[in-house]
Amino acid sequence: MQYVLNGAIADVPSEWHDESLLFVLREYHGLVGAKFGCGVGICGACTVIVDGMATRSCQVQTAELTPTTQVLTIEGLEVNGKLHPVQEAWLAHAVPQCGYCQSGQIMSAVALLADGDRADATASSDAILSAMNDNLCRCGTYQRIRDAVRDLIEAG
Repeated sequence: MQYVLNGAIADVPSEWHDESLLFVLREYHGLVGAKFGCGVGICGACTVIVDGMATRSCQVQTAELTPTTQVLTIEGLEVNGKLHPVQEAWLAHAVPQCGYCQSGQIMSAVALLADGDRADATASSDAILSAMNDNLCRCGTYQRIRDAVRDLIEAG
């Protein structure tokens, strides 16, 4: 089975088809940016982007992927040694504390900002909170997350 992972074709042996995308990313491909948090799609620590949508990778069975499915992980954001603008905003706003949820938070923000119509509608703090609400942060860095996302929206 094949799918597109971070811009390159990825092969997954048939014995891995019944596993979650999260498990395959971490254990087969060695991409450990997406974290196991709850395993039931609530916390958002395992969020990756699948076909342009922020997606809980613990809830996607690898067998559901097709050769045209595009999966983007946090490892795929950096281009030519340069951090993605969302990653740079996270650093500028000192968003991470323990960091466990941050790859999921970042991937959700990347998906939000890639959807121009949705990003334009989320400039208020309440709207940003609503858009990012499905990602839980035990450390409570929500205000810094809102500030980073708002600055990115305002920067266009």
